[in-house]
Amino acid sequence: MPVEPPSSRPETAAGPAPSAGRPLAERVTVVVVSKDRRDELLASLRRHEAPVVLVDNGSSDGTVEAVRRELPHVDVVALPANRGAAARTLGVERARTPYVAFADDDSWWAPGMLARVADLFDASPRLALVNARILVGPEERLDGICEVMARSALGTDDDLPGPSLLGFVACAAAVRRDAFLKVGGFDDVVFFPGEEERVAYDLAAAGHGLAYVDDVVIHHHPSPRRDVRDERAVKVARAAFLTAVMRRPWPHVAGSLVRTARQRPRALWRARTSVPAALRQRRVNPPAVEAGLKVLVEAG
Repeated sequence: MPVEPPSSRPETAAGPAPSAGRPLAERVTVVVVSKDRRDELLASLRRHEAPVVLVDNGSSDGTVEAVRRELPHVDVVALPANRGAAARTLGVERARTPYVAFADDDSWWAPGMLARVADLFDASPRLALVNARILVGPEERLDGICEVMARSALGTDDDLPGPSLLGFVACAAAVRRDAFLKVGGFDDVVFFPGEEERVAYDLAAAGHGLAYVDDVVIHHHPSPRRDVRDERAVKVARAAFLTAVMRRPWPHVAGSLVRTARQRPRALWRARTSVPAALRQRRVNPPAVEAGLKVLVEAG
């Protein structure tokens, strides 16, 4: 099921694909964001097959110095403070290739996958985002979210390489650079985690396609230096509420407010200072996007 009618899809020029026949380094850039995970980062950065832009979110463990010393080919952007997911947007702005693949300090694209992603974008002008199959840990366990995306109730459009999405996992996604930047990229309101939802809505609202492609693979070895489960759940709930304020119709905002207050009151408390910024960026999803979200909810 398409999430936008054909009349709203972006115009695409005839002619050769923007990166066809060019070296991988001219087609894809890997944007990595990290904070205080020097050892994991140094290991994962060596695995990327394309040029890398590292945006460091104010690390205090010597990450920037270590990467510049040991991996001088990596383009390092050292931020004085933590910008959360918005740091990825700075990395995309820094890139000069038509396509950008995201990775975290504990994830990397499997061999040959970046070229595969570029080919997918070349073949589908409406495609703006690809979510890869995520293999977790040394045992390469399939991340459960991939099973959900593979059976997306939105179906598969004829011009997309896999099931349509209205959400994605940032550390396993690649984007068409211009489309991503045109919708504003990741923002400072949501921060991190849960930053993907608003971007997905805006890409779909602009008529672009988002797809899960099961034969594109990324590895994710979760760092032991992560938030405990409850803390992460609070952050995700905060992000979901602020995203609702920015993009959902008021009845959905009210429902999100009640649900968050009941289930994760700490999330609502933390969101309070960001609500004015969310309201300034409020732009309600078009009906086609809301219809797609309704399909997903009804499908469970």
